Amino acid sequence: MSPALAQDNTTEEQTDDVATMDTVVVTASTGTLIRGVAPTGTNTIPIGEDLIDKISPSSANDLLANVPQVSNAFNTVPTPGATIASPFNRPNLRNLGVSGGSTTLVLLDGMRMVGSGVLQTSPDPSAIAPFSVGRMEVVLDGGSSIYGSDAIGGVINFISKKEIDGLDLAIEKGFGDSYESTDAVLAGGTSWDSGSAYLVYNYSEHDDVFGSDRDYVFQDHTDRGSTDYRSMNCSPGTVVAMDIPFSLPTFTPGANFCDETDVLTIYPEETNNRLFGKLTQDLKPGLLFELTGYYSDRETVHQGQGPGTGTGVRGSGTITAANPYFQSILGETSQNVLFSYEDVFGPALASTTELSAWMINPKLTYNFANSWQVNASLSYGQSTNEVRSNQIDQVSQAIALSGLVPGFALNPYDVSASDPAALAAIGDFQVYGDNDQEMLQFRTVADGTAFSFDGKDVKAAIGFEYMKESIDARQGQGPPSDLELFGAENDRDVTSIFGELMIPLMDSAAYGTFDTSLSVRYDSYSDVGDATNPKIGFTYKPNNDVAFRGSWGTSFHAPSLADTGDAVDTRVQVVPISPYIAPGDSPLNLARSTVILAGGNPDLDPEEAETYSFGVDWLPMDGALQGLLVSLTYYNVEFTNQIAIVPVTEPGFFLIDAYTPFYTINPTLEQVQALGAGLRIENAASLESLFEGTSPYLLVDARRNNLGTVKTDGIDFGVRYSRETEAGELSAGIWGTYTLGRDVQAAEGAPTVDGLEFGTSQLQLVADFGWSKDNASLSMRVNHTAGYDASADVSVDGFTTVDLSGRLTLPGNGWRDDTILSINVDNLFDEDPPYFDDIDGYANGSTLGQVVYLGIRQKF
Repeated sequence: MSPALAQDNTTEEQTDDVATMDTVVVTASTGTLIRGVAPTGTNTIPIGEDLIDKISPSSANDLLANVPQVSNAFNTVPTPGATIASPFNRPNLRNLGVSGGSTTLVLLDGMRMVGSGVLQTSPDPSAIAPFSVGRMEVVLDGGSSIYGSDAIGGVINFISKKEIDGLDLAIEKGFGDSYESTDAVLAGGTSWDSGSAYLVYNYSEHDDVFGSDRDYVFQDHTDRGSTDYRSMNCSPGTVVAMDIPFSLPTFTPGANFCDETDVLTIYPEETNNRLFGKLTQDLKPGLLFELTGYYSDRETVHQGQGPGTGTGVRGSGTITAANPYFQSILGETSQNVLFSYEDVFGPALASTTELSAWMINPKLTYNFANSWQVNASLSYGQSTNEVRSNQIDQVSQAIALSGLVPGFALNPYDVSASDPAALAAIGDFQVYGDNDQEMLQFRTVADGTAFSFDGKDVKAAIGFEYMKESIDARQGQGPPSDLELFGAENDRDVTSIFGELMIPLMDSAAYGTFDTSLSVRYDSYSDVGDATNPKIGFTYKPNNDVAFRGSWGTSFHAPSLADTGDAVDTRVQVVPISPYIAPGDSPLNLARSTVILAGGNPDLDPEEAETYSFGVDWLPMDGALQGLLVSLTYYNVEFTNQIAIVPVTEPGFFLIDAYTPFYTINPTLEQVQALGAGLRIENAASLESLFEGTSPYLLVDARRNNLGTVKTDGIDFGVRYSRETEAGELSAGIWGTYTLGRDVQAAEGAPTVDGLEFGTSQLQLVADFGWSKDNASLSMRVNHTAGYDASADVSVDGFTTVDLSGRLTLPGNGWRDDTILSINVDNLFDEDPPYFDDIDGYANGSTLGQVVYLGIRQKF
């Protein structure tokens, strides 16, 4: 893996030649519409099949964890969340943030993938079988002038293998501390005079890892002079009588504490079945038909919802003398109790995510007029997404603690001794969300030589695209057999036209070559308006060894269908108290209600960005330094209109003038109705009922709004050297990214915060060392994330891991082809992520510890 050679416009790394008997089709690189050239002025990272084999990822997300610019995945074990908010990993280039959609565009063979998730419409990269990926290209620049929405931080394009001949069987087993995994592949394909076809089936599964399995995960930090984050919702629990805690079961003064991370999964159990197929067929000379498709079905099971959110079996509330199980300690008639249902329901309740997706993409390519080619692609896909989070029914718990219903009482001192009917009702509860998504995309592009001048060809491309996407979501909670669900449907059409020119302005033996490109795209949305985004780029090569390049452009991200006013989570939430009271107001307002408008927003505007970059690449073509590559790129991104939620829970919320438009103190009924009329209401019969005998203290617009700005710049760098010696081919390289500045403004008019001072690592890099000779190879990768300041007084250390990869090829014989034996060791030295004083004890990276993967691959 090394930075792309922007000055090399004809390398195999950057073109995809699909050859059959009659037709040769050269496709465009990621980031350009024009065949056979690299995107002018843009920094691109290509990851080829050899490196993919060395990394041996179990999913596309694991592959992305090796790219330093993928800020939310690098040097981590990508882990999906346990709730509808984050059921899968979404790659995030440049750490620009995500809402329901994404600021990083993910493509498969240059086409969009169908979205996944309940409150998201981003594609799930793990739907792609890694064995089917021939290479991956990461464009570290805005790409909306070519691809439209989402390409703000950059573009990630997974490019499928051209063909597979014969039968390929592979299995890899992973072994770690309290951890095992299996990854199996069955692939078969064939070629004929006018085409080829192959099919890949990939099965993978892995165990879950609990906090108790890793000593870096813990909640009691008192021995470090820090905080004790342990819970009092334990078994046995704690009783608070007259403000004095007593530990159960002996009612001894003091509280019981338990580390909930011991029973929570830090890495969930997962099973994934994936299919990928490709067909290529010459229909006649100059006309090529291609058909690709994939199917993925994944199930992920978490124990609990995660640190902070809890195990799902927490119990708490007030018990009074009306409860037949009540036991007075000091003569009091009521107590606060904190306990766990562990003895009844187990240490944690499961949260299950089931995601399935399929897509099919037929494509026709026609060569005409010597240099011109037109291709037309149609893709259609669907996804089905379901998240179930088992929890405690708080309403049934409150009724059972009251003891007012005969035969329906809860015993918090010994939960297993409670009335069976109460336990059955309390445990019969689930938070649920599902979403069916659909996407249709038609894209056609024609490119070729427009005209020539002074012996130089001006190349042009023009394209048209139509996309239709829809979601049908439901969300609710209650007994699993009788869920109370709320639904929302939404769809949109997008029509786009776009074009690109590549102009060779100079080609001189004395002064070198100077190429420039111009591209622009117009997108018309049926729901959020229009967008026009241009981009210009240049590459200047004074000689064959050096290239200077640069680009400027604008990009955007249209609000996703999961973020708009018809989103399934759009609602009015009524909190019976007002915990957020403005300075100077009476604390008695605590007894008044807060009205929160949450969810989607019909008035969202697109997120926008202006990006530019300058870079230089040095690639000596001969002499002692042949085999050296040096690449350096300065990038600058100004990201505006960021979709976010007003931070109503922050103590300084009322002190920031920028948030004044989003809340009203002592609202009138008319003001509440103006925002909440027609929406479903949680915890109140109606909006009018909130003004019967009293009135709300606070009205807050906590929907997704266009709020923030992020301005960031930095340096992407890469150095690589390879050399053939008598001992074999030796190679070494280092590449990564260094953030120079990061200014964050939560909302227009809010204070600007230096993101580098609090919570952002400035440096992420990978160093690799490799050796190969004949039928053996060995490589080592060092992954490093620099430390950072978490606050004015707290710093987090850097995190460095070392991965080892070895391959041995046994030559084939008459009945079989080559046999490849492999060993991969992730986190060779079993490094723990850095300590951090928070609820799970670590930050700045994640790891399963040392895991050894043994593999065998047999070709026939």
